[in-house]
Amino acid sequence: MTGYFSRYMAHYRDTARLGLPIVLGQVGIVAVGFADSIMVGRYATADLAAASFVNSAFNLPLLFGVGFSYGLTPVVGRLAGRGESGGAGGVLRDGLLANAVVGVALSLLMWLVYANAGRMGQPEELLPLIRPYFLLQLLSLVFVMGFNAFKQFADGVRDAVTPMWIMLGGNALNVAGNFVLIYGAWGTPEMGLTGAGVATLATRVATLAAFVVVFCSRRAYRPYREGFRAAGRRLKHFLELNRLGAMVGAQMGMETALFSLTGVMVGWLGAMELAAHHVAATLSTLGFMIYYGVGAAVSVRVSHFLGREDMEGVRRASTAGFHLIGALSVAASVFFLLNRGWIGGVFTEEEGVLSMVSGLVVMLAAYQFGDGLQVAYANSLRGIADVKPLVLLSFAGYFLVALPVSYLAGFALDGGLMGVWAGYPVGLALAGLMFRARFYRRLKTMNRSF
Repeated sequence: MTGYFSRYMAHYRDTARLGLPIVLGQVGIVAVGFADSIMVGRYATADLAAASFVNSAFNLPLLFGVGFSYGLTPVVGRLAGRGESGGAGGVLRDGLLANAVVGVALSLLMWLVYANAGRMGQPEELLPLIRPYFLLQLLSLVFVMGFNAFKQFADGVRDAVTPMWIMLGGNALNVAGNFVLIYGAWGTPEMGLTGAGVATLATRVATLAAFVVVFCSRRAYRPYREGFRAAGRRLKHFLELNRLGAMVGAQMGMETALFSLTGVMVGWLGAMELAAHHVAATLSTLGFMIYYGVGAAVSVRVSHFLGREDMEGVRRASTAGFHLIGALSVAASVFFLLNRGWIGGVFTEEEGVLSMVSGLVVMLAAYQFGDGLQVAYANSLRGIADVKPLVLLSFAGYFLVALPVSYLAGFALDGGLMGVWAGYPVGLALAGLMFRARFYRRLKTMNRSF
């Protein structure tokens, strides 16, 4: 067994070196909402419940947006692997345009959701809190998409440190803004949840502006800037980015839709259940993005090996990534179980909510390995640009299996909140097994091609 793992030591090291700053950057994407939840939960339970509904609704477009921007990674990674810096810069230009178009489209869709928020079965007393926070999140979507494009480009050229520092700086700005605007510090108005929304919008604008400044001024980016300026409108790259991005975004969007739709179901149970669901789902999203940080490193490394037509490198990079993510998922499960008695107290002091969160943490631990499995092989498939099957397999795992199980266990069998969460372990593990089978099937075909 030791000999088996020793074959992958170089891959573990390289994946971890690339993946650590990506993990910190990925965590930064959700840390804004995480900080909002903690600080809003300390302000009022009603504000926390309202944040749960809005964040559940926006998880879908936000993670679809992250997934769409992932279309840049295999294209930039292949070009960078071949040393074509100018071409990679041109792809960034095409990617920014594609992400801007998607950002506008997502904003229009979320406006429709906002217009119908009162018809979605949420507690009536939460609507005055939901509406302004929802609008502020909506305004930030285009800025998020612009930042995503820069981030995935930087990851693709193996500069994961720059987005990490920008995100960490953005998180510090968001926490400071929350402190001032939620609680009314230093003579400012006490705005509660709306203040958290203002801080989030300001943070997302600032992080995009920071990346623009870095790209335009840093010497290391000069070859890419030349390609960016010289690039004409290349329809081939633009269509490829849209094809890859739409497929990856759809896959990530389906998983997020599972949590968003079950979040709506939880709202039928009441405000306390909704608040507990939000706390546990926030913890889950944090773990998911850690796995995705390592997974993004796997995708970049797989695409680089593919650019060099090194199929053994592709296989070993993927396998090493699965080993690392699997170990992280087991560690996460142990952590959640050992700390289930107090972890909800980070968000709220409401005893009823804390009791529910303690139960949900057991379910949270139960699906960590399945979540890690599907992240590892979804990113391996992205690295070889085999993304179309991800949509169909995700639909089967999340919508045809997990969502019906959640509804049946939660309502038909009167399982309540715990029943709604029962669909997650089943659907995520099934999706992971299907992704793994597809990757190795595709690898055999590609081996015969080279």
